This record gives sequence, structure tokens and C-alpha cells, in this order.
Amino acid sequence: YFSIGLGLLVYDVSSALICGRTSVTTSSRIVGGQNASAGRWPWQASLLRLGRHICGGSLINKEWVLSAAHCVHGYPTIDFTVVLGQQTQEGFNPNQVFRYVRLIIKHPDYNFTNDNDIALLKLRSPITFTDYIRPVCLAAHSSVFNSGTDSWITGWGNISEGGENSFLSPLILQEVEVHVIGNRQCNCLYGVGNITDNMICAGLLEGGKDSCQGDSGGPMVSRQSSVWVQSGIVSFGIGCARPETPRVFVRVSRYQEWISSFVCSDPPGFVQFTSAGADPDYSYSCPGLPPPPPTPSPSSSTNESTVLSSMCIFM
Repeated sequence: YFSIGLGLLVYDVSSALICGRTSVTTSSRIVGGQNASAGRWPWQASLLRLGRHICGGSLINKEWVLSAAHCVHGYPTIDFTVVLGQQTQEGFNPNQVFRYVRLIIKHPDYNFTNDNDIALLKLRSPITFTDYIRPVCLAAHSSVFNSGTDSWITGWGNISEGGENSFLSPLILQEVEVHVIGNRQCNCLYGVGNITDNMICAGLLEGGKDSCQGDSGGPMVSRQSSVWVQSGIVSFGIGCARPETPRVFVRVSRYQEWISSFVCSDPPGFVQFTSAGADPDYSYSCPGLPPPPPTPSPSSSTNESTVLSSMCIFM
């Protein structure tokens, strides 16, 4: 159900029921982006370290935010604050809320080769959902994102490569539309062996649109029916918006079991995303790239969109 308080709709529902839905419809600075409307991406989080924005994140339920491990690695939990419902990094944000971070959990296999670059942040107190603060749905383990899948990335990161000056960092949340670039092609672009199955790539081969420094940890989402599903977490790349160097993201669907083992009460909504037709990346090849594995039969794929609550670790 929902209630009305101070002129703002306040939702008291499970995260799985409300995930991925927004009250704002759309007809991109990140690089090549555009200003996002207030409430357009209500799961977008700003991760502050010592009061300064350093990374993005995504709200996945009332108490947990998903981000990148490299954003928090080496720093104490007390350094971090999460801001939700924010549109601009300066000025008045009538819908924003702050939360201190109670706990940070990095993936145990995170390493400096960029693999498993995923972290969970538990907030000190729960969030109340509104039109401007809602959780995103997460890609279930059997999700398929074919090469060419339309995707959106969001954040407050730099709007040009190497931007250290403040004027290169946008005040208003930026959004940009990109497309999935298959792992086989991405491996060829980055050097065979550098892109693992735990990663997903996206961008434009001609360049010009991309995430950049300060966008790390933020979500990449695709729309399926009436909901937005998070496919990736901004992780790494070479420069920003360069031709033939797509951004590399954490492939969220690979971590359903790991996320579910910690996020127990109010489980996030896992949605099986399915791309239509054959994946053009399957036939992509370059020197040194192993041949593609046999195409799995439809009966071999399962939809595990339920939370594995039996593995929950209560904290």
C-alpha cells in the first residue's frame, strides 16, 4: 500500500514489487549525455567519501546499495555516506536523503585485475520509498543481454576524459544511452583474456558516449516490459568515450546467489532479462579468441528469479 505525506507519495511495499518502476516517463554528462529529469532514475545513489562524491551506486532494497568494490577498497566504513533522491550535487534537492553506512561487503574474490568488482553497502537505517527514491530490479542469473541491447548509464562523473577540474564534473545527474557490445567482440578490443564472464561491455564503437571518472559503481539498466533491470555496474575502461574502447561493467546476473546470501529481509527483485533473436556476438572472432561454446538448448536454461533465502547471513 502507499500513504501520502507532505504532498509526496510514500510507498510501503516490498522492494520486489516496486523495483524498476519510475513515475517519470521519457520521450545524455557522463560523456555525450544529457541532464536527467528528477525522479527519472530513482535508484541512483551518490556515494560520498568524507563528504565528497566519489562513485555512484544503486538502491536495491530499503537498506542495501550496490556499487563497485574498487570504490570502497582500502577505506574504513565510517568514511562513507550514501545520498538518495538527489538530482544536483550543489543547490537545493528537496527529495534527497542521507544515510550513513553500517557495513560494507566486498566480493571475496575481488582482485586488482578488475574481476568481481562488486560491493554491497548496508545503510544504518532503512529508506522510505517515494516517487524519487525506489529500488532497481536486478538481472537474474539466467538473463541474456545480446550484443546491441539498448542500455542506459547514469552518474555525476566527469564529462570529458581526464577531467580533474571542477567544471568538467556536472552538477545535475547525467544520463546516456549506449548499447551492449558482446563479450567476444569486447575481448578482441581489449586483448583476449581481459574480459571475463563476470563482465559485460557497452558503449558505441564510434565513441562519443560513455561513463567516466566518478561514474564508477553506478548502474547500467535496460528496460523489459514495464520495468528497468540493472545489467551492469560501472567498473573500468580505457579513457572515456574513445572509439572501439567500450566501458566494462560488472555483469550483475552472475552475482544473484552472492547478493541474496546477504540481502535477506525485503529481498531485491531479480528479473530474468531475455533478448530476442540470435546474438550477433556469437559468430564474432579475432586472432587468439577461442571458438564459441555450443549454443545451450532452451531446456537447459532455468529462471531462478527467486531469492535464495536459505543462504541468508543475518547482520
